[in-house]
Amino acid sequence: MMDLMKYAKPLALATSMALLAGCGSSGGTQDQTSEPMQEEVAPVQTSDEGAEASAVDQDSNASANDMTGEKQTPNVMMPDENRIYFDFDKSTIRQDAYQTLNAHARYLLANKDANVVLEGHTDERGSREYNMALGERRADAVKRYLTLQGVETSQMEVVSYGEERPAVMGHSLDAYAKNRRVVIRY
Repeated sequence: MMDLMKYAKPLALATSMALLAGCGSSGGTQDQTSEPMQEEVAPVQTSDEGAEASAVDQDSNASANDMTGEKQTPNVMMPDENRIYFDFDKSTIRQDAYQTLNAHARYLLANKDANVVLEGHTDERGSREYNMALGERRADAVKRYLTLQGVETSQMEVVSYGEERPAVMGHSLDAYAKNRRVVIRY
């Protein structure tokens, strides 16, 4: 009995500490799931109006197909905007780029023979090697997004120019912001 009493206090202390440690834990998974994903994927179809317009286009194409007996691809115009901008030292696609990327995805899906070169660019800050790699990561992010929208990888080529081809000359924050981009060339 005396031997048991000798271990009772340390055992009670260890049990209390283990219980307190268990109560103070957040479980680990709550913190992990509360962080937002770095790259969000927006669907190509962005509004109900687009769905209605698409249905009208399909109806008009269906009547044209009935008359000619040929299958016609819906008339999708090449997007005017061909630049996607990035934040400093980031290759994550910004929210304001999804509309432009969705328009390019629709065009590429409707025109399977069209090909694009995704040119990655950076501002002048950083080493040449680092900027070449960052430009490639940016272009790869755009390619990955377009691929998720259904565009064939064979329609896309990635090239990085790093800091070598600035859109705007200068050393201001505004100039830097315009140089951090991916240009989509058909």
